Amino acid sequence: MAVLDWISPDTGPVVEGELVRLRAPRMGDFPEWSNLRAGSKSFLQPWEPVWPADDLTRAAFRRRLSLYARDRDLGLGHAFFIYRKSDDALVGGINLRNITRGVAQSAAIGYWSGQSYARNGYTLSALHTLARFAFVSLGLHRLEAACCTDNEPSCRLLVKAGFTYEGIARSYLKINGKWRDHLLFGLIGDEPGAD
Repeated sequence: MAVLDWISPDTGPVVEGELVRLRAPRMGDFPEWSNLRAGSKSFLQPWEPVWPADDLTRAAFRRRLSLYARDRDLGLGHAFFIYRKSDDALVGGINLRNITRGVAQSAAIGYWSGQSYARNGYTLSALHTLARFAFVSLGLHRLEAACCTDNEPSCRLLVKAGFTYEGIARSYLKINGKWRDHLLFGLIGDEPGAD
């Protein structure tokens, strides 16, 4: 499948995948995003940083979009919402962050899925789609991902997406208010499974 991406002047790239379309968030996405996140809160919170008290407000969403735009403009990251192609439903989010150029040519990937859409292949499709975008369109060489040691579904997802387990990082990220160990995974652009 070909990577189709283009840059919209106000939002950034749109990337087509097999099951999903990745598109940069827009202010008009706020109602659907806030409903999906609110309905999935107990499902997501064990694996994410503590949500600020105003996290699901329009003002917080506007701040989030400003940070996404700043990172994109500086070449440091790309944030996408994941839309199911069959009906254009918002199913989750995925991002490239900490893009490093020079000798590294790498980025880290983070993702989330609304509870009602989890384990239906959409996040896997989004990972494949984002990897193609990172390797083909951005010219990156390496992608990295991490998940909590007890997040077995996420670990299985990364392996299924072609990532290789690389080790453990102690107290790697502060998740749900506590420093947590994480399993580290990597994907190299010219290896089998990198699409």
